[in-house]
Amino acid sequence: MKQWINKRLSEFHWKSNLYVALAASLALLMVLFMVCRIAFFLFNADFFPGMTLERFSLIAWGGLRFDLTAVLYLNLLFILLMIIPFRFRFRDGYQRFLKGLFLFTNTLGLIANVADTVYYRYTLRRTTLSVIRQFENEKNIPGLFGQFLMDYWYALLFIALLFWVMYRSISRIRITGPQVADARAFYGGGTLLMVVIVGLVVAGIRGGFGESTRPITLSNAAQYATVPKDINLVLNTPFALLRTAKTPIVQKVNYFSSDAEAETVFSPVRYPKDTLAFTPRNVVIIILESFSKEFFGAYNQSAEGGAYRGYTPFLDSLIGRSHAFQYSFANGRKSIDAMPSVICSIPAIEVPFVLSHYSGNRVTSLAALLKEKGYYTAFFHGAPNGSMGFQAFANTCGFDDYFGKDEYGNDADYDGIWGIWDHKFLEYYADKMATFKEPFYTNFFSVSSHHPYNLPEEFTDTFKGGEMTIYKCIEYTDYALRKFFEKARRMPWYPNTLFVITADHASAQIRLKEYNTAWGYFSVPIFFFEPGNPPMAMEPEIIQQIDIMPSVLSHLHYDKPYVAFGRDILDRGQRPVAFNFLDDTYQSFAGSYLLQFDGEKSVGLYDFKKDRLLANNLLLQLPDTVRKMETELKAFVQQYKNRMVDDNLTLAGSQLPGRERP
Repeated sequence: MKQWINKRLSEFHWKSNLYVALAASLALLMVLFMVCRIAFFLFNADFFPGMTLERFSLIAWGGLRFDLTAVLYLNLLFILLMIIPFRFRFRDGYQRFLKGLFLFTNTLGLIANVADTVYYRYTLRRTTLSVIRQFENEKNIPGLFGQFLMDYWYALLFIALLFWVMYRSISRIRITGPQVADARAFYGGGTLLMVVIVGLVVAGIRGGFGESTRPITLSNAAQYATVPKDINLVLNTPFALLRTAKTPIVQKVNYFSSDAEAETVFSPVRYPKDTLAFTPRNVVIIILESFSKEFFGAYNQSAEGGAYRGYTPFLDSLIGRSHAFQYSFANGRKSIDAMPSVICSIPAIEVPFVLSHYSGNRVTSLAALLKEKGYYTAFFHGAPNGSMGFQAFANTCGFDDYFGKDEYGNDADYDGIWGIWDHKFLEYYADKMATFKEPFYTNFFSVSSHHPYNLPEEFTDTFKGGEMTIYKCIEYTDYALRKFFEKARRMPWYPNTLFVITADHASAQIRLKEYNTAWGYFSVPIFFFEPGNPPMAMEPEIIQQIDIMPSVLSHLHYDKPYVAFGRDILDRGQRPVAFNFLDDTYQSFAGSYLLQFDGEKSVGLYDFKKDRLLANNLLLQLPDTVRKMETELKAFVQQYKNRMVDDNLTLAGSQLPGRERP
């Protein structure tokens, strides 16, 4: 194939006017961007089921608009240097410089597109600057990058092929000298053409010529998306990166005439519901990396005709003696979404809280509230200190201490990429808690069930997993947790401890088709275990990560008001709901229904409990349900966004009875 293309190209030299050459160069990029879009779809076809030619044609047509904007952005300097009306533009050295500039900037754009082709399954959205900032504190970027290249070597080959086509094509363009000899005509005509081209470029970047046309942004892709997830095919990664460079993500909304009116529908201010004395029990929260509910037998007893057993035998046994829920959801899709959700009851709406412009806001955290009650607090994460910004956020939350790879102090147990092996760090975790004065609250975040899904050498023959490469790591971490609990049971702090176990987000590896859905992408375990519990039935209710903080405080009979966007699961008067954000669409779960809202109108309503694959949109059939859920969702979003912008996430800025707002 390469030889055939090379031969065809060698037969042609495109001798043309400078402006024709400029147009040809940009057209070439448009073709290459479309090739990247097709490759993106083919590699991730499982995430776009039911694709038809008509549906993809709409995606491709809309994609041209976003590709043009990205191509013009990437080539602003190239275009300017091509159209300035001076004769030196035609010199060979100048043209060689421009071709080098063209190749450099556009290779970066193509690399971004191809990299996202393989990274998409981990985030289910185009990469933006917020995603890149997620890794700014990593100390092993070269190692991560090297592992990426080894695992996805074919992506590197694809980038090389795109570069070769671009290089060969641009090398064939031979620009002829100025056709106008008269100086006045040359400079006058050149200036006029420059003005026209600049106007066209500005219009192309903005997405239109009209005065009311605002620069197109990520949300405009929904116009060409038959289903919400198609937005990611319409977009390209350079566009997503450039459009999120300066634009603030979280902005105020006014679905209700005032925040006070919105608060009558939903209020994040929580008040104690009982008069029992505060019970200072230890609290241990364990967050497991990429542990989807799909991996658990307890949550999937009817899967595969009842034959499915999952890969978490120990955790399944623990769930049987825990307060667990069939419909449990994460509030985000990334690891950095989980910490604010679990610890501060702050969901990820549009952008991770820790990467938003408002990450410096005051927050209400479980660590800070329990410290006021005399608790010692500590956060454990076996990764290199600073990884993912966890240590910084733990400081923001008010944890007394942070224990990471540095504190562990034995690199012999380092996996070489992400952190200390789970079985080693969990043992260290148990030993450290034995030295803490009670009551204490600790948070553990695992690392080993992470790409590239390696195992410690001593376990490579123990855990074989299955069809998905992550399965063996799930089995391994489940085993590590078994050993942790066996050790913890022998320690004096264990009987007086409330354990909460969840995952940061669902895995990118999906086998059971019902989890390849808008609800499945957020399905994670959430359960509360207290030593000595008898067998318990799983509740057929909805719970979300942001419910953990208020529910823990309720277990302890916390006796002061606070701010939390989740509910107390012990308060039967609160309606079980869940919220998350996917494909630029807000999602709300209540009762049996999933509502999808694009910020202006509801676009989907599904009975996700019965219609597991979300095949039947009930939007027009159940208007009363849509109206009620949309009202609740709007109140939630307005409270979240406006409080975020106003730095009003604590009681210091909230209106309480008998208390004036400062």
